[in-house]
Amino acid sequence: MGILSILLWTPALGVLLLALTPRDNIRAIRFLAHLFAALAFFLSCWLVAVYNQLDGGLQFGEQFMLNPKLGTAFALGIDGLSIPMVVLATLLTSIALLASFSISSSIKGYHICILLLEFGMLGVFLAQDWALFYIFWELTLSPLFFLIGRWGGLRRHVASLNFVLYTMGGSIFMLVSLLAISQYMPEHGNSLMSSMSIAAQRMPLNEQVWVLLGFVISFGVKMPIFPLHGWLPLAHVEAPSPVSILLSGILLKMGAYGLIRAVVMLPEAAQVLQSSLVFLALLGMIYGGLLAWRQTDLKAMVAYSSVSHMGIILLDIATLNKTGMIGAVLQMTAHGLIAGAMFLLVGLLYERTHTRNVQDYSSLVVVMPRFALFMTITLFAAMGLPGSVGFIAELHAIVGGFQQWGNLMVFFGVSILIGSAYAMRTIGMLFTGPVKPQMREIEDLRTPELLAATMLIAGIVLFGLWPAPLIDLSAATMNEVNSVISQRIR
Repeated sequence: MGILSILLWTPALGVLLLALTPRDNIRAIRFLAHLFAALAFFLSCWLVAVYNQLDGGLQFGEQFMLNPKLGTAFALGIDGLSIPMVVLATLLTSIALLASFSISSSIKGYHICILLLEFGMLGVFLAQDWALFYIFWELTLSPLFFLIGRWGGLRRHVASLNFVLYTMGGSIFMLVSLLAISQYMPEHGNSLMSSMSIAAQRMPLNEQVWVLLGFVISFGVKMPIFPLHGWLPLAHVEAPSPVSILLSGILLKMGAYGLIRAVVMLPEAAQVLQSSLVFLALLGMIYGGLLAWRQTDLKAMVAYSSVSHMGIILLDIATLNKTGMIGAVLQMTAHGLIAGAMFLLVGLLYERTHTRNVQDYSSLVVVMPRFALFMTITLFAAMGLPGSVGFIAELHAIVGGFQQWGNLMVFFGVSILIGSAYAMRTIGMLFTGPVKPQMREIEDLRTPELLAATMLIAGIVLFGLWPAPLIDLSAATMNEVNSVISQRIR
């Protein structure tokens, strides 16, 4: 068994052991969940250490046939696009568990769902077979449905059903697109991503456009991009804060990851749809920023800001150039860290005050100095302040977009100004003014919470000041991606 299989099945083994643990043994349940999440994180870090950054192709590949008649295989592999997402998934799972000590009902079921969700996320990023990718993609739905529907807020049932219906509806378009490509496979072909890419080249251009459009709808629902974002605000507001960390920090990146794979497979169709994609990206960035600006609910603000930031990723992908593609990976990583930190901190604040209305707070810097420091850094990173990883990601988006569309990037600038407006407003309302009587006795961050927040903030600042390791991790693969796209769209 290779390293990728060990990493993939680590959370699944944790699920099995949790299922055998008595439900009243709370300490053992929490210990096992944290243990296997930590093991998966350390394995992913070791994977980064042994990963050859100069090789842009697949590494540590594993493959054996599942169904020879259908041509499906258990094929795993990793490259510069997937390895940052694997590390992010394992990191945020550990962070989410550290933030889950407030969960007091059905603790066993909750931790099983979290590890099962991690298993599905890792499968999506490691799969090199489209059939296997689709299985893991669908596998993430069940634990998320229960995590929102069982442990969420007052409207949790509506939110969970809304999420599942949106995502399943999008999955139908992915399945149809994959079936359309399979019609051009050899008689004894398979569903490996590499083989499907070759088959896609045999398709007429008009069919390629329809197939890519199906992928855009499917992955666009998960990202989400405007106007396919309807499920996101309600799901974020109603989900428990640890689940929101995973939902915004990594689940949305599954859509962006899949879209990049689809664009590389169908670059000619991407060129045809390029103007439509950039229009949706810029519109989503401004629309999401404006809605975030007018929110008083902190979780709703972060949810709509995610729509804006995912628009930046769509813009990066639509550039079809090297700078933009590297920017997409950077923005996926940056948003994972920033959104994860914001949902973590907002959730911890809500546990103490039982309100998410930003107007209920003032001068928290006096009573919660550690919280104030971390939240301010996170909001500065969200607005792309230099010295944060958000700045590095947005800089690549601006440069890649300007190379492709020139002065059209003025709309990008407008979205940055809107983002700065709601970030500064939030900082002002949370941390300035007189201390309200009901806010005088709020406890600052405790040790486990401080550890979780420090890990995310360290990533935000470290990669903002020293982005080279993060860029180098993906550069070789993005060079190959750019080469494939350039050759096909000449």
